[in-house]
Amino acid sequence: MRAETHPRGRNAVDKSLTSAPIGALEEAFHAMVARSRDEPPAGLAERLDRLARLRAVVADNEERFRQAISADFGHRSAVETTIAETMLVFSEIRHATKHLKSWMTPQRVATALQFLPARNRLIPQPLGVVGIIAPWNYPLQLTLAPAIGAIAAGNRVLIKPSELTPHFAGLLKETVAARFDATELLVTGIEGEIAEAFARLPFDHLVFTGSTRVGRIVAEAAGRNLTPVTLELGGKSPAIIDASADLDEAAERIAYGKLLNAGQTCIAPDYVLVPEQALQAFAEKVRAQMRRMFGTDPSNKDYSSIISDRHYARLENLVADAAQRGAKILQPAKADDPNWKAHRKFPPTLIVGATEAMAAMQEEIFGPVLPILGYGDPSDAIAFINHRDRPLALYWFGKDGAARDEVLARTISGGVTINDCLFHFTQINQPMGGVGASGTGAYHGEWGFRTFSKLKPVFYRSRFNRLADLYPPYGGRIARLEKLMRFMS
Repeated sequence: MRAETHPRGRNAVDKSLTSAPIGALEEAFHAMVARSRDEPPAGLAERLDRLARLRAVVADNEERFRQAISADFGHRSAVETTIAETMLVFSEIRHATKHLKSWMTPQRVATALQFLPARNRLIPQPLGVVGIIAPWNYPLQLTLAPAIGAIAAGNRVLIKPSELTPHFAGLLKETVAARFDATELLVTGIEGEIAEAFARLPFDHLVFTGSTRVGRIVAEAAGRNLTPVTLELGGKSPAIIDASADLDEAAERIAYGKLLNAGQTCIAPDYVLVPEQALQAFAEKVRAQMRRMFGTDPSNKDYSSIISDRHYARLENLVADAAQRGAKILQPAKADDPNWKAHRKFPPTLIVGATEAMAAMQEEIFGPVLPILGYGDPSDAIAFINHRDRPLALYWFGKDGAARDEVLARTISGGVTINDCLFHFTQINQPMGGVGASGTGAYHGEWGFRTFSKLKPVFYRSRFNRLADLYPPYGGRIARLEKLMRFMS
C-alpha cells in the first residue's frame, strides 16, 4: 500500500513505459532498487573492487574507446581524448581509491554544552540508485566522472549515454557488462524512448550534463518524483582581458581553451572582453596562435570535427548573422569550403567587434567560434557579465591583483581560472558545478562522494544526560533549566 501511494514509491514509474526498451529499462531499475533496499550497504572492500573494475574497463579498452569516440565525431583528436578524457578518469579513480576509507569514516561533530554528556556523528550512507544522463562532447569523462563519485559513495548506477555517440555507447555498454553485475552498474541503450523516460524514473539522485534548455526539462521530470538533481549545464563563459594582461600570453591560452575539442566544451571561453584600444591587436594575436596550433589544413589530425551536420549548420548561421550585422570575421577558410566541410571541421573563427544583437552573443556557441568585444572601463566588463545568466566558468587575465579581486568579488560563476582557461576543472580537490542557469550541485573527488551520500546526523545520548528534566509535568526545575539553556545559547 505504501509504495502505491507515496510519491517516491517504486511504483511511481510512469505506467506508459510499455515498449520493449522501456520495459527493459524499468526492469533493470527495479532490480537495482530492490538490491539497494534489501542488502547491506557496500563496504570499503566492495567499493574499492568496483572502482578497480571500472578502471579496468577503461584501461583494457583505451584504444577502442579512442576509436569509437573518433568515429562518432567524424574525427576526434586522439591526444585530446587521452588528456581530456582517459587521464582524467584515471585520476578520479586513483584519488577516490586513495581517500575512500577516510571519506567513509563517520565524522565527529561538536555537541552543544547544554546537551552534554552526549556526542554527535555524521555518518555517510549511499543514497541507493543514481541515474546519469551523459553528454556527447566528452562522452567517456563526463559519463564516468560522476559514476566514480556515485560508486565510491556505495550506490548502484544506471547510465544513459548520448544518442549522438552510438559507437561509444555500444562499447561502454559491452565493456561494463563484461565486468559488472547488472544491479551494480548498467549502461542502457540510446533509443529515443529511453531518453524521454529515463528522467522520469524515481532515482535517489539524478545527474544530467548538457544544455540549459534540456536541463530544465530533466529537472521538471525529476521534480515529479522529488528526485534530487545535479545539473551540469553551460552558458556563455566569459574571458576578461585586463589592461595589465600580457596579450601574447592571453591570446595563446585562450586559443587553446577555445579550440580544444573544436570548442565543444561546456567551460570553453564563449566570448572575450578586451580593452577597446587593444581589440584589433588582440584579435590578430589570437588568430596567429590558432594558426600556429592547428594550421590551416582541415586534415590536421590534432583538430577535431563537429559532432553532427546540424551543429555545423548552426555554427554557420551564427557566423553569417554576425557578418550581416557588421562584425569583422577572421577565419582561414569559409565554413562552406568543401575541404573543411567534407571533414565536418569548422574553421577557427573570430567575430571581432561582436554586439549584443548578434545571435552569437545570445546563445552558447559550443564550437570554434569566438566573439571578441571591446570595453571601456573595467566596471563595464563586470556589468556586462552580471546582466546575463550566471556562467559556468569565468576567465581573467592580468597582473593587477586589485583588478582581479574586484572581478572575483563582483561576479558569480561556477568556477574560475586566473591567467588561463579550463584548468579549474582539473583540480580534483575543488568542486565542479554551475550556478543558476549554468547548473546546480557539484562533484569531483570528495565533493562527488558527498553529493551521492546521505550524511546522516546521529545524536548519541549518554545515560548520565539530564534531558529528562525537560519532560512534563513541568514545575520549578523546568524554569531553572530554561534559564540555564538561555545562558548557554
